[in-house]
Amino acid sequence: MDVQLQQLRYFLSVASTRHFTRAAEESGVSQPTLSKQIHMLETTLGAPLFDRARGNVTLTAAGETLLPLARRMVADAEAARDAVQEIVGLRRGRVRLGATPSLCTSLVPAVLRTFHTAYPDIELHVDEGGSQDLVADLVAHDLDLALIVQPEGGIDLSLRAAPILTESLVLASLAAAPPPTAADTLDLAELRDTPLIMFRNGYDLRDATLEACRRAGFEPRYAVEGGELDAVLAFVEAGLGVALVPSMALTNRPLLRSTPLGPPGMRRTISLAQRRHSPLPHAARALRATLLVHIVDGDLPAGVQPLARGGAG
Repeated sequence: MDVQLQQLRYFLSVASTRHFTRAAEESGVSQPTLSKQIHMLETTLGAPLFDRARGNVTLTAAGETLLPLARRMVADAEAARDAVQEIVGLRRGRVRLGATPSLCTSLVPAVLRTFHTAYPDIELHVDEGGSQDLVADLVAHDLDLALIVQPEGGIDLSLRAAPILTESLVLASLAAAPPPTAADTLDLAELRDTPLIMFRNGYDLRDATLEACRRAGFEPRYAVEGGELDAVLAFVEAGLGVALVPSMALTNRPLLRSTPLGPPGMRRTISLAQRRHSPLPHAARALRATLLVHIVDGDLPAGVQPLARGGAG
């Protein structure tokens, strides 16, 4: 039987605390488990390592001999682990992530919190922008990964994008105002005479809203026109009108009411995009894995549906 590294760690903890129970608490295991591992180590080495007379724990001659060797072996193992992690980019390095504004204020913070806890020394760079701008940044090698709205006409051939979730668009209105409909869901045609707060030209959500309204048979009226997501939500909070927004955008917006749309509703697909022929740095691969686990296993808001586990490979 070979000496195990974890047994040496337990030995060092007992040698430091001179107390089996405190050593077990320090090591995050039960006292019987630690004692069993110490006994197995003593059996492997063929000598007792501790004297336990009258409740006092002291090192035997064998224990004194093992102590500096165990310290060096554990230190060497930890140095080897750190060196490998540094080489593969999980201890040093950076990740450049792009995301749309609604995702930057809802999904991305929770994912980055989990990633930062696991890899605290990785630098995180986040660019917030529209999907078209993020695609251009990926092509220009200014980003490693980007969370984008999947375009209906396809994506740049130098990129690949894996759909990871779909989310519904909902009507955002002031919670303190009367509800926009007496029903549980809103028929889009009911907005025919309701002034909307509209996103700026070139914004993905503007195009989606205009297309949906036209399919419902009307051209929307504007209460306020222009601005990106934060501005639009602030205008709704100010009581200036209502807006069609992604469901995740209303996370942590207690002043606003979310009203689902009736069938067929409005949904959009969020994809994780990367360059097709450039291998991801190891840190970016770790962030991608963290994101995909969160999508499948995390607590997603209402109206958000995860797609198959996987991602842009």
